[in-house]
Amino acid sequence: MLQERQLFSDLIIKPRSFAGLMSLYESNFSHLQRLVPELDRLDGYFQSHVAGECDLQLEIIDRSRYTVTLSLSYYFIENGERVIEPDMTVRAYLDGRLAEALSYRGAGRHGPLNRLLRVHNGELNARWRRNMVLNKWLEYLWLQGHLILER
Repeated sequence: MLQERQLFSDLIIKPRSFAGLMSLYESNFSHLQRLVPELDRLDGYFQSHVAGECDLQLEIIDRSRYTVTLSLSYYFIENGERVIEPDMTVRAYLDGRLAEALSYRGAGRHGPLNRLLRVHNGELNARWRRNMVLNKWLEYLWLQGHLILER
């Protein structure tokens, strides 16, 4: 049986295509669903703590019948100051099982995210770049053990 990674890697060959972008949104939703299994029910503010990692913050910004808009961020202390980086606004389309990065701020302190941005900077438009970063970050968060559950 092919794994999701094997299937997905074949789909990003044509990154400027509409079908490629929709496949990326589907993959984003799959990763988000693993990270936040109760996404369709959650409301409010949540944290995930993993030893040795930055704290992950998730806040439900808006909810409608078919969509959930959320903020996904790392919060940490650097030089005595609270730093929020990266900070993404994500809209999940529950009925279509798609997740799209609407906005993205900061990756200056995170080497892996900086590398992703550099690799995709010249070849992809802003929407593709934001969603590629979201996809890889969600996968990374899940592999690190982050999990958002209702209190």
